[in-house]
Amino acid sequence: MTLAIRRVDGRRGTARFIDAAWQVHEAHVRSGSPTRWVPPLRRVVANTLSRENPFYEEADRELFVAERDGHLVGRIAAIENRRHNRHHGDRVGFFGFFETVDDPDVSTALLRKAEGWLRERSLATARGPISPSMNHESGLLVEGFETAPAIMTPWNPPHYSRLMEAAGYSGVQDLLGYDIEAGSTLAVPDRVRALAERAARKTSVTFRTLDVDVLEQEARNVLELYCQAWAGNWGFTPPSWDEFWHTARDLKSVLVDDFSFVAEVNGEVIGFMMVARDINRVLRHVPSGRLWPKTLVRLARDLPRVQRGRIVLMGLRAEYRRRGLFPLFAYEAARRAKEIGAEGAEASWILSDNTALTAPMSAMGMHPYKRWRIYETAL
Repeated sequence: MTLAIRRVDGRRGTARFIDAAWQVHEAHVRSGSPTRWVPPLRRVVANTLSRENPFYEEADRELFVAERDGHLVGRIAAIENRRHNRHHGDRVGFFGFFETVDDPDVSTALLRKAEGWLRERSLATARGPISPSMNHESGLLVEGFETAPAIMTPWNPPHYSRLMEAAGYSGVQDLLGYDIEAGSTLAVPDRVRALAERAARKTSVTFRTLDVDVLEQEARNVLELYCQAWAGNWGFTPPSWDEFWHTARDLKSVLVDDFSFVAEVNGEVIGFMMVARDINRVLRHVPSGRLWPKTLVRLARDLPRVQRGRIVLMGLRAEYRRRGLFPLFAYEAARRAKEIGAEGAEASWILSDNTALTAPMSAMGMHPYKRWRIYETAL
């Protein structure tokens, strides 16, 4: 059986690249292994890959698929992110959208092809999966396979990490996901409530609901704060306004308005939390990933009923980080969740070495239930 790695491009090539995910996961199911993969909307993936996406104003990518006897058995994208390398002063290349059957010949051939493309651009390291940036889906799932993925988070079979390591890659950073269940963690303990009330008295923090009717202005305020809050974190690269606004517009239809809020002190925005409705709970009933008319009807009917979300963005102005405001944010989120009858939320992803977040979450009795790993190798 002959294995071939082929470059694809254009509308038809991109469609074939996208379809490879379905064929790989169907092969996984045929092998008798359990799966929690949720098919994405093909149009959304195509938009992320399109060179018209603002991300590619300072980036480039090449798409490759693996074929064996006419069947797609894997895919990979090689990505050069010039904004990242300029910001960090390094020469890192990336790979993403990685899918493979359980075969080291396939996975290694795909990785080597991506490495070759990155090497041609004088990049010194291959890092991923990052699809296509740290502001999008990142990492391989290494813990939490039994749970379905939340919106904009990856799910892959357990063999992916084994194949990655067999190809010479080592883990360089872990990303964590926390399950915040309504009725337990969201029922904030009295100790946390007391801490929240004390922080509120000391800082005069007030909260207001994110106003989606003026989302562009809200997004401009949030972007500045987001970049400041994440500055210095591993791998973070500030997105351009066009890239951030592109993502914000896409999220508008799934934002849980009453669960997303802005924190202010004397009218100045000092923090925020944005919660997206977990559209994957609807998409798991759309196996084709295609936007047929019946799919649009299902989305319009079922999405507003989804009462579980994912905290997709959260930030706090630097000068307020050490003022004990985390319990106050948690209490505000709990209050809002109770008001709208939320089933809970996933907080992800959080860098494993971000003790400013992991420490207070641990103190509140929260522990990660999912872990994604980013790998890299020298070129």
